[in-house]
Amino acid sequence: MSDAQDTGSQAVSTTRPVRLRDALRQARIEAADRTGVVVDLRDAEVARLEILNDALEPLFAQISEKVDLFDRGISQGDTPRLWIDVVAHVLMGRDKRIYRFVQDTRFGRIVIAESHDAAAIVDAVTDYVARRMIERERALVATPAPAPVAVKKRRRGGFWTFVLGFVAGVIALFGLALFATLQNL
Repeated sequence: MSDAQDTGSQAVSTTRPVRLRDALRQARIEAADRTGVVVDLRDAEVARLEILNDALEPLFAQISEKVDLFDRGISQGDTPRLWIDVVAHVLMGRDKRIYRFVQDTRFGRIVIAESHDAAAIVDAVTDYVARRMIERERALVATPAPAPVAVKKRRRGGFWTFVLGFVAGVIALFGLALFATLQNL
C-alpha cells in the first residue's frame, strides 16, 4: 500500500515543475509566444495599410498643394490606422484581412466602406476626397451674409428730463406747503 502511494506522488512530481523559478520561466516563455503572435498580427495590419497607402498615392498626387484638407499617414498605435484626414481613416477589421473605411461624426463612427479588396477601398476614398473638395469649394465661394446695419438710437436730451423733473418737484412742494397751511388754519 505504501508503494502505491509513493508511485502516485512520484507521478505528480514529474508533471509539475519542481521549483517556482522554473514555473515562472515557463509562464514567461508562453507569454512571449502569445505576444509574438500579437506583434506579428499588428505588423501584418501595418503592412496591409502600407499597401493601401501606396495604392492611394496616385489619387493624392492629383490634389493641389493649396488644398490642406487631407493629412494622410499611418499611425502606429494599438490599432494601426491609415488617416485620410482629421475625421476619416482606414483600419483593419477584426479578422485583420478586411479594410474598414470609417468616418468619425458627432453622432459616432460610421462605416463608409468595408472590403477585402484594396481597390474597392481606393474607390471609396476617391469618392470621399471628391466630396470633401466640393464642400471646401462651396465654403470658399459662399457669399458672406451682409453685416447688420447698426441703427443709432436717438438719445433723448437729458436737459428736458431735468426740466420736467424740476417742474414736478416744484409743484409737489407747492402743493405740500398749501396743504400744511390749510391744516394750521
